[in-house]
Amino acid sequence: MPDTTDPRTIRLADYQPFAFLLPQVALTFRLAPQATRVLARLDFTPNPARPGRHDLRLHGEALRLISAAVDGRAVVPALDDTGLTIAAADLPEGAFTLETEVEIAPEANTALEGLYMSRGMYCTQCEAEGFRKITYYPDRPDVMARFRVRIEGDLPVLLSNGNPLGQGPCWAEWDDPWPKPAYLFALVAGDLVAHPDRFITASGREVALNIWVRPGDEDRCAWGMEALKKSMTWDEEVYGREYDLDIFNIVAVDDFNMGAMENKGLNIFNSKAVLANAATATDDDFARIEAIIAHEYFHNWTGNRITCRDWFQLCLKEGLTVYRDQQFSGDMRSHAVKRIEDVLMLRARQFREDQGPLAHAVRPDSFVEINNFYTATVYEKGAEVIGMLRRMVGDDAYAQALDLYFARHDGQAATIEDWLTVFEDTTARDLSQFKRWYTEAGTPRLKVYEAWSPGPQGGTYTLTLAQENPPTPGQPEKGAKVIPVAVGLLNPNGDEVVPTTVLELTKPVQSFAFEGLAARPIPSILRGFSAPVVLEREVPAAERAFLLAHDTDPFNRWEAGRALAKDVLARMITQGAAPLPDFLDGMARLAFDEGLDPAFRALALRLPGEDDMAATLAQSGHVPDPARIRSARQALSLALAQALGPRLAGLEAAMRVEGPFSAEAGPAGRRALRLAALALLTRLDGGAAARAAYAAAGNMTESFGALAILLEAGQGTAQLADFEARWKGDRLVMDKWFAVQAAMAAPESLPAVVARLTARPDFDMKNPNRFRAVLGGFTGNHAGFHHESGAGYALLADWLIRLDPVNPQTAARMSTAFETWPRYDADRQAMIRAALQRILAAPGLSRDLSEMVGRMLAI
Repeated sequence: MPDTTDPRTIRLADYQPFAFLLPQVALTFRLAPQATRVLARLDFTPNPARPGRHDLRLHGEALRLISAAVDGRAVVPALDDTGLTIAAADLPEGAFTLETEVEIAPEANTALEGLYMSRGMYCTQCEAEGFRKITYYPDRPDVMARFRVRIEGDLPVLLSNGNPLGQGPCWAEWDDPWPKPAYLFALVAGDLVAHPDRFITASGREVALNIWVRPGDEDRCAWGMEALKKSMTWDEEVYGREYDLDIFNIVAVDDFNMGAMENKGLNIFNSKAVLANAATATDDDFARIEAIIAHEYFHNWTGNRITCRDWFQLCLKEGLTVYRDQQFSGDMRSHAVKRIEDVLMLRARQFREDQGPLAHAVRPDSFVEINNFYTATVYEKGAEVIGMLRRMVGDDAYAQALDLYFARHDGQAATIEDWLTVFEDTTARDLSQFKRWYTEAGTPRLKVYEAWSPGPQGGTYTLTLAQENPPTPGQPEKGAKVIPVAVGLLNPNGDEVVPTTVLELTKPVQSFAFEGLAARPIPSILRGFSAPVVLEREVPAAERAFLLAHDTDPFNRWEAGRALAKDVLARMITQGAAPLPDFLDGMARLAFDEGLDPAFRALALRLPGEDDMAATLAQSGHVPDPARIRSARQALSLALAQALGPRLAGLEAAMRVEGPFSAEAGPAGRRALRLAALALLTRLDGGAAARAAYAAAGNMTESFGALAILLEAGQGTAQLADFEARWKGDRLVMDKWFAVQAAMAAPESLPAVVARLTARPDFDMKNPNRFRAVLGGFTGNHAGFHHESGAGYALLADWLIRLDPVNPQTAARMSTAFETWPRYDADRQAMIRAALQRILAAPGLSRDLSEMVGRMLAI
């Protein structure tokens, strides 16, 4: 957690409402790359929640004030680096209007916050605190106002929030009828073309839809538009939420720090999160685009119509909206596969966060830089908390509570307390203990003990569950949480004798008895991953193999195989053991089980990653050796290929998809299983099948998939050159080309590969996508980044120091590659600490990066 003695620290406990209400805002933008003028008219009234006379304090950064007037009378505010202040004595006692004019330089704004330029296009990014770089304003989410905007500039397309009021040569006006905080403001101006469509709402209103792109990208919009219309329909049918403006615009922007932004009626997207066609995007890209478009659209109600009172409540909008987009993706594709994918992400990102120096509560109680709390804990764990709540109250009560939430808090800036209260009012449950999921950091550990008592009327099987809540930075002691544990019981013949039952663990230790059983059952525990916990239970390999073969819960069936793979790998790494035949046999049965979804089979065949194994070993008391982990994983992959060998070629051929490309779940799953088989086959045939697949590929999924397989096998030089020659003019596809080389490079050669890639003229560190492609691929190369030489640590530190003055947000987020340093050996720890200390000593370090590094060094 942030250092609470730091004077920059913001604390939840210090919250006070803003002293003024702001019902109406009028903005005029006179666009110019180096000298944009912003004229603001702010109509203030005293806030009854803050009685008395107050100074007017407005946020503002990197602004040149031209003029200021209160009710038409010129004033001279007190200016500082973070804003302006007008003394209460210079303000009327009642309502008043403040008019300001400022000048900003969008072209020089490389941080990509506020109003900036991307390849000649003006665009904004205001969440969390970017609006203060546009004009002086109370830049906080609880100040909600209606915005009317006029844009003046010699560009063909001028967009802002809300409904269009009018336009003419070099001007356009927009009006948003719904009050919103400044972080939801948006403006885009540039040479753009629209991919148009329309949507008829449930009540019969027609909504104009547009995806705005640069000329030449028009053929990559169709999938995004279909995803938008599906999202709008789904939100009406599942949550009863109808869209509320006459127009909905999406704009694709090349330079963007995030994936996308939910600005009211004008969603701004990173180009990679919206542009796709069969030639340029993989199946994973299509699925991600579908989910991100849904996520940003769903924010219209869970984030826009109801926003968060302060940034400590960020999980209120993000956790709920992530949960909603997960539901949507499950309905569009496969709930079982989606659940597995979500848990893989949670464990890879959020569990790692919880177990290190960056651990924080879903709702933190303090921060220095809010940009650093757009984390997996807020998003993914926030969604898990929603899922647990729904599991506990049931589907009907969840729906009733959401209806009450929308009715009670529409147009408000709400809190977690408001959210939980609607569930308490709906269900008459006391959720004060459940609230600990929001206020306490860390991943609970769930230990399981079993007892079996046979009897003449049937036996009794008793499960005893014990929870531990480990200390985290700033929270050494925690209370027991409410943990919903979904359990099913199977007979030794594989029949389910107790269907899924949710046990609510509310105490440190509790026992639950199942009576009248004919034989001792095999338990299937934490079905559907019913709570974000680490399950600690000694399970024989034979039992895992049984669950892999028989469990009726698809998540736990996958989990059994995953746990078995981890057990095998751990023994190979720490004891030099050979792969278990039970594991190889179970994987073979699953791989060729035609009754299972190909996408599920593909996921099951994916071995645990190197970083995942490092975390697993550390949790069990071992110091992970990245080189040994890599070697063992390669050996197990070869053993699995040999076990499946005679039938792999047939599986690869059977999963080929003929006919026109479709990104829907069915064909995408077949392609995923084909590539999984191809990766294993490459271990046996020297890459012959992968080279043939690359040559014959008719879509990016198979082309890029085959290339990655070859590079991982230490081959693919010719295919890599061919890929570059074919796609060197396409910025998004070339991001893949950059990333895969860093990700697949041999550990000892990784620094040289990164140096070669970053020396190319088409590497631009100012573009977040290109920077993340290379440096993200590099840090994701576990054995290479953690090479015993320490070269990886020094290289990342060099790049973060270079990037920080240009783009502090991206630098801070990339620094999290260092967060797992306490799990490694003393030599690696010393080298990482030295790298972090060198970053911290860099002159002029941003608040973003200094907070992250300081937190990592604090333990």
